[in-house]
Amino acid sequence: MMVRLRVSFPDRPGALGQVARVLGTLGADILQVTVLEREAGRAVDDFTVSWPGFPDLDDVRDRLSGVPGIRVEGVWPTREIPGSASDYDLLKHVAADPGRAFATLVDAAPALVSAEWAAAVSEAGELVHRSWQAPHSLDEESGLWGIKAADLRSLRPCAMSAGRHRFMTIPVPEKSLHLVLARTEGPAFHRAELDRAIRVVEIVCILSR
Repeated sequence: MMVRLRVSFPDRPGALGQVARVLGTLGADILQVTVLEREAGRAVDDFTVSWPGFPDLDDVRDRLSGVPGIRVEGVWPTREIPGSASDYDLLKHVAADPGRAFATLVDAAPALVSAEWAAAVSEAGELVHRSWQAPHSLDEESGLWGIKAADLRSLRPCAMSAGRHRFMTIPVPEKSLHLVLARTEGPAFHRAELDRAIRVVEIVCILSR
C-alpha cells in the first residue's frame, strides 16, 4: 500500500533523518520526498512511502507526532507513481491533440497534485467536463459538491475547504472556465501544489491556441 504523508518539522540538520527513522521503524519504505516549503525555521515535506500491508494510519500519525517538533498535517492513501512525469505526459497529449486540450487537462490533472478528481466548470456553475471519479452533478444537496457559483467568479486561483472536500480552483479566462480539483482525504492543497497546477494550465492554454 502506498501512502502520502505531509510532515512539518524544524528546518535544521538531522530533523529529516528523525522523520525517516520513525517511518523505518514502522516498516515504511520511503519512495519519494517532495519539498513544499522552507520558511520561518520550519520545513514542510510530502513523503510517499510504501508498506507491505495495510498500516494503521492513525498509528502512523501518532508515532510521528510523538517526536518533539514534528507535526503531521496529513496521512492519506495515494496511487501516484513516485518519479513519474505526469505533467510532461499531460502536456505531450495536449500537444498531440490541441482540440481536446481541456478535456485532457481535466482527465490528467488529479495526478499532478494528489487529487481525487477534477472538473471544468463554467462561470455559471455548469459542469462542462469531468474526470471519471468526479460527481455527475453540481447539486450541493448531494453532498458531493461544496463550491458555490459565486466562488467560480474569482479571477484568482485559490485553495479552499468546503464540507469534507479540499478544493483547488484555477480560472481559465480564455475559455470562461474554472478548473476545479478536489480530494476528501489529506490536508488542504498547499500553495506549492497550486503553483504547479497554475503553470500547467498556463502551458495548456498556450498549446490549445
